[in-house]
Formats: sequence, C-alpha cells, structure tokens
Amino acid sequence: MRVIFMGTPDFAVGTLEALVAAGHDVCLAVTQPDKPKGRGKEMQFTPVKEAAMKHNIPVYQPLKVRQPECVAELKSYQADVIVVVAFGQILPKEILDMTPYGCINVHASLLPKYRGAAPIQWAIIGGESMTGVTTMQMDEGLDTGDMILKTEVPITEEETGESLHDKLAQAGAELCVETLEALEDGTALFEHQGETTTPYAKMLNKKMGDIDWTQSAIEIERLVRGLNSWPSAYTHWGDKVLKIWKAKAVDAPSSEGKEPGEVLELGKDYFTVQTGDGVLRVSELQIPGKKRMETSAFLRGYTLETGTVFKQGQ
Repeated sequence: MRVIFMGTPDFAVGTLEALVAAGHDVCLAVTQPDKPKGRGKEMQFTPVKEAAMKHNIPVYQPLKVRQPECVAELKSYQADVIVVVAFGQILPKEILDMTPYGCINVHASLLPKYRGAAPIQWAIIGGESMTGVTTMQMDEGLDTGDMILKTEVPITEEETGESLHDKLAQAGAELCVETLEALEDGTALFEHQGETTTPYAKMLNKKMGDIDWTQSAIEIERLVRGLNSWPSAYTHWGDKVLKIWKAKAVDAPSSEGKEPGEVLELGKDYFTVQTGDGVLRVSELQIPGKKRMETSAFLRGYTLETGTVFKQGQ
C-alpha cells in the first residue's frame, strides 16, 4: 500500500521500520518540527525524521496540520492510507477522510481503556496487570474511533514505563502491519468502542512525580515504576531533590507513631520509608549532580538517619 506515515517520538519508529520492511511504499513521513535541545540549544531531529531519512523517505514538518497548505501537501501524495503513531497533533476531518482507507492509529492501550497521551505510564500507575496495543480507524474524537485489532502485553511486577514502552512499540509495529494486510484483503472487522472504565491518560509532567507519602506503599511503588525513566518520581530531602528510581512495597506493618515519609530502617543496600499505608523499600536513587546509584552506594557516601522525614514539595 502507498502510505503516509505520521509520528514523532521513539515509540513510532518501530512501526515505520516495520512498514518499510513489509514492503509498503511509505511515500512521506510527517513529524513535528525540530526543537532546540541541551545547553547549546542545537536543533534536534525527531526520532521519526531520523528514521525516515535513513530510508530516503521525504519528510514534512508542518507547524499545524490544520493549515490548508498542509492538507493540500498531504493530498498531493495520493496515498492509500495514513498511519498515525504518537504524532502529537489532532487531525482535522479533511485529513481523516483524505485516503481510501482513512487514518489508522496505533494506540498503546487496550481501548477503550486509557485513552489519551500517556497510556503506557498510566496503566502501570493504575495497577493494571495487562495492557496492550489497539489499532483503530480514527475519527474526530480523542482515541474514540472503531477498533480493528488488539494484542495483549502482560505488565510484570518489575515493569517500568521505559520497559513497557519498548514492549508495546514492538507489539504495535507488528499489529500495524497485520492491520494493513486485513484492510487490503477485506478481512478487517471494525468494533465500536464502549465506555471507558479508566480515567483519561493525561500527558505527563514533572510535578506529578512529587511523591505524596500519605499514599499507600503500593501506590507509590507504581508511581516510581510508571514514571521511570521520565519524568521520574522524587521527594525532598532537606534542600535536595532525591529522585527514586527503584522501590518496592514490602510486606511489613506500618510503624505506630511514625509519620508518612519517615525513614524507618537503614539496611546494607536499602532503606525503608513509612507511607500512609505500608512500608516502601528504596533500592536505587539519584541526587542532584550525580548519576543513578544503588542505595548501598548512597548510604556509603551520604549520611541518612532513621527518623529523617522526606517531604512533598509545596
């Protein structure tokens, strides 16, 4: 099929690569404009742009896809289908209806669960044991189009946002190729979405990583895992911001008279913290100016005492 591909981050790259490998004619890659990054503010290509250039696929980076000139540009390619994976802009009806097969989206959840911008992380934070990928026929709603195919991916007890991202990116790439085959041979079935049972998976921001120690240990553990590697969960230790990269809710009773955020025990390679319900064991962290480290290394280099209380920022 002749395909226009629309995507921006790393999550979309695997699907673009899979479409090329499957023999589809990817005639254009549409991605967000380049942005300055780092101290030098050098312009950085999006991951999709880098991948497209590697395959000599033309790249188009409109500031707003709703602009008439963008719609005209896409139409000029006379594609059979538009594949959309984490593109980052809402598509107008003129683009949704532009090609014979419309716009096919690869969404990283088992729709209608976790509609929204960050379904991978919110599935972990929400305590799901299973997630997956859904391909759907896009409509004018936010992740509300008719579903075509699904594939399930288990969430392990140690799963992080980063590890689940990689699993779902691969699963989504394979599912997209399968979906286009079904569309082309006329075997695709379209299922209307019902009501969602989960909150909208809103975009992540750094502030949501600020640990509220009055929450339960399991809730905080899920937050730590879900926000690993970005934006990360953190707490305030005196005048320092302490990022927590690995933690586990342990089977231990809450200590009477201890307040949420209070350090209870210092082990050789961990320390435990009282929460609103249960105890959290911290085994990997990071302080400003240093790389991520095992808690054992942290305890050798820094003084932490039982009774210290970590705080949530104001």
